[in-house]
Order: sequence, then C-alpha cells, then structure tokens
Amino acid sequence: MNILLCCSAGMSTSLLVTKMKKAAEEQGKEATINAVSASEVRNYVGEADVILLGPQIRYMLQDMKKIGEEYNIPVATIDQRDYGMVKGSAVLDHAQKLIDEGIES
Repeated sequence: MNILLCCSAGMSTSLLVTKMKKAAEEQGKEATINAVSASEVRNYVGEADVILLGPQIRYMLQDMKKIGEEYNIPVATIDQRDYGMVKGSAVLDHAQKLIDEGIES
C-alpha cells in the first residue's frame, strides 16, 4: 500500500511517518508512506493508494477529494487525537480501511 500524508509544510507528519512504518513492519504489511506539503500533492498522487490530511489542513479536504477523485483514490483527514498522540498503528489501520472501502467511503 502507498500512503500519502499531507500537511501544511510536509514536516509535521515526519514522526507519524516513522511510527506508521514501524507499525506496518510489526504487522507484516508492505507500505510506502510519504509526507508532503499540500502544494506537492499533485507530484505524488499518481503513486498513492490513499491521501491522508493532517488535522491542521482539514479545511482543504474538499479540494483534496477532487484530486483523489481524478486518480480514483480515497482522501480523508487523520483523526486529531491519533495525529496528536502520533498513533502510527491507528493511522495505518485507518488508511488500510479507506483503501479497502475505496473512493466511495
């Protein structure tokens, strides 16, 4: 699975990426997880299976969903508690659920 995390500058999600990669490894899942700024999403969306937005840019959700629809991939906001507590496993599970459900979720 290829997960694209999006935040305002691509920096604040770096610790979450590390935690998510560790969770994927512990669960035996193959996952590519990248964090980019909102302005870079179009450069990476073609490789993504899901886009997750940091809570600080949830106001961009509708615009990002339009991009996701172009590529037939789901887009959602990361739960604020999971983001704040850097719960990599919970965010990874959320991403997997979105991928499994597809764009209609």
